[in-house]
Amino acid sequence: MTTLSHRHDFVLIFDVTNGNPNGDPDAGNMPRQDPETNHGWVSDVSLKRKIRNYVELTHKNKTGHKIYIQEGAILNKIHEETHIAINKEKVVKLGDARKWMCENFFDVRTFGAVMSTGKNCGQVRGPVQMTFATSVEPIMPSEITVTRMATTKEQTSKGTKEDQHSKNRTMGRKYIVPYGLYVAHGFISAKFAERTGFSEADLELLFEALKNMFEHDRSAARGEMIIRKLIVFRHDNALGNASAHSLFDRIQVGRRVNGKFRPLDDRGLGNLPPARKFSDYIVKIKKNKLPAGIDILDLI
Repeated sequence: MTTLSHRHDFVLIFDVTNGNPNGDPDAGNMPRQDPETNHGWVSDVSLKRKIRNYVELTHKNKTGHKIYIQEGAILNKIHEETHIAINKEKVVKLGDARKWMCENFFDVRTFGAVMSTGKNCGQVRGPVQMTFATSVEPIMPSEITVTRMATTKEQTSKGTKEDQHSKNRTMGRKYIVPYGLYVAHGFISAKFAERTGFSEADLELLFEALKNMFEHDRSAARGEMIIRKLIVFRHDNALGNASAHSLFDRIQVGRRVNGKFRPLDDRGLGNLPPARKFSDYIVKIKKNKLPAGIDILDLI
């Protein structure tokens, strides 16, 4: 496989409707929020989990596409199996173990991993890194009470049939974001790809996963989540031709007002009704006067 030779930076834009895109276990599973601005968050860990799930679902039996971080995995056991697979008799060199893990596990050569527990397989710094996704406007989570018409145990107390039916009901709560549009940034280093063996084919699979990861991650808790934009800045060399932040500044998200773009920092924005669909926004991509050696790939 051809090792990646071009640096890439990308912008991922997605939305959620009537769902919880990423619950915070420290806050009763409420949607994650910036406590100062009330903008919503989706962690990088959550996004990478969905990429892993997509690759595991679509490439489970293909060579080089195992997933290291998965539910129920015993990592030290994987390390031990790695040492056995390399050499049953001699002491395994750390570099050999690290290389074997990169060759066999997609998420190790993509995101990196700390594999120094148990049988030491070293540490890998992955070429692909992502930020938290942040909502473009503050979100207003809603707490919804739900009922279940069944119970886990038989009721032993006496009463009328109607009383028993009422006691069988159990109450619960769920949190939703009525609507939120989120933006995440990603960075792909060709130089770190040289160390892990992350290839052009891996890059294609990564973009495929980013475009489709919500299609196979449906649940009542997450509502409806949709990838709206995947915009990639491709550099013509491994080190890059421009800073990532200057490229990301070329992507602007604003509200649609009478069919026209209104920046989100406009003071008059507070007079607008809350957004409830993607068409309430306009995404602008500034493609003129690009730095030399930069191409924009609008993949969605």
